[in-house]
Amino acid sequence: MRILVVSDSHGNDGMLFRAHQQAGPVDVIIHTGDGELDAQLLEETLGETVLRVAGNCDHGSSAPRELLITLADRRILITHGDRYLVKSGLEQLLSYGKQHDADVILFGHTHQALSEQRDGIQLLNPGTLWGRAPFLSYGILELTPQQIRATIHQLE
Repeated sequence: MRILVVSDSHGNDGMLFRAHQQAGPVDVIIHTGDGELDAQLLEETLGETVLRVAGNCDHGSSAPRELLITLADRRILITHGDRYLVKSGLEQLLSYGKQHDADVILFGHTHQALSEQRDGIQLLNPGTLWGRAPFLSYGILELTPQQIRATIHQLE
C-alpha cells in the first residue's frame, strides 16, 4: 500500500495538488492538519477520500483532532502534533503512540520534515506545503507485510 502524507498546507491548495501529482499513484491520501479546507478541496476535485485531522490553525473544523486507523494490518496514529508539544520534542507523542500500540505515527505542526524509527514506531512528519517555507515537502508511506518504509520528497 502506498500512501501520500501531507501537512501544513495553510491554504496553499496549489502546492497540495502539485504534491499529489508529483507523488504519482497512491492508494490513500492523508493530511495531518493546518490545511483541512485544502484537503477537502483535493477530496472533492479527485473524487477520492482524503483522511484528515484538524490542526491548531483549522479553526471551526469538523474534522477530528486525531485518528487511529488500521491500514495493511498496521496501526497508524494520525495527529497534527501540537497537543503533544512536538516543537519541543517527540517524547509525549511517542509515549501516546505506544499507549495505543501504534506502528506508525503521522504528524505535522513543526514544518520540519522527519522520517525516523524510534522504539519500534515509524515517525513521519511530511514537512510543509506552505508557500513561504524554504523547503516544501511531502511524505510517502509504503506498507508491505515485510516492512514499513517512510520517505520525504521535496516538492519540485
